[in-house]
Amino acid sequence: MNFSTDDPNEIDASSQARLDRMLVENLTPILPPSKRLKVFGSRLEQRVARSIAEHAGLLTVRRRYEMWRNLKEGIRIKPLWQGPEGNSLLIEFAPGAYLPVHRHNWAEEGIVLEGGLQMEELDLGLFDYHFSPAGSRHGRIQSRQGALAFLRGTAIGRPYSMARELLGGLLPFKGGTAQTVFFTGVSWESIAPGVYKKELHSDGIWSSRFFRLEPGATLKGHSHLQHEECMVLSGELFLGDILLRSGEYQLASSGSHHGEIGTDVGAVLFVRGTAD
Repeated sequence: MNFSTDDPNEIDASSQARLDRMLVENLTPILPPSKRLKVFGSRLEQRVARSIAEHAGLLTVRRRYEMWRNLKEGIRIKPLWQGPEGNSLLIEFAPGAYLPVHRHNWAEEGIVLEGGLQMEELDLGLFDYHFSPAGSRHGRIQSRQGALAFLRGTAIGRPYSMARELLGGLLPFKGGTAQTVFFTGVSWESIAPGVYKKELHSDGIWSSRFFRLEPGATLKGHSHLQHEECMVLSGELFLGDILLRSGEYQLASSGSHHGEIGTDVGAVLFVRGTAD
């Protein structure tokens, strides 16, 4: 077989394919002794069992999972978790789509993940955060350019609660004071090497925060006395053995445990948990 070319450092594709085939056909696998295989298999089974036990109580929703449901024309939702005080979900707006005026049953938080949203005088862009207290009234929420957002504490997905919010929106008074945090203006507090925090909202019992981890940063594992929600806004990170990527969600229920937290490429995430 002739593999010569004009350039001695190059082999054409067909010759390379023949060479690869010859190598594969003449390779003989070398198996370790059966006793060693059994040891390897036992260790692997133990490691898998330990990982399953350590991650019991964690609900992970991948971005690729297709669980989208149409809400109304131009808007669809992807349920994440049904909490005691409202649902957590992803909501997608087609350009020009809108939600009508409504009054919140529960405290609601929203973060723009893609595109932009407009709420009266507010124009929210990438990773901007908005908090609406229970009883507050929202004007129409729309998107000129299309948007993907994360909502927590929303009535969307609960027909009775949605009807109550729409009827409440007919009353003119504003209710409680909303709060907006624009991501471009976020000032970060260093809490560990390569790890930064931004407090968003707290009622003394529950707190919502942004976290930013630089590449290579780590945090120790911890347990949860109450449930904790996490949405990855950008990058990716390991929570124990579980890898979360941008746009993915995890609920850590009460009594669950997170192994060491770390990232190879950096990450920004939203976390809502106990105020401690």
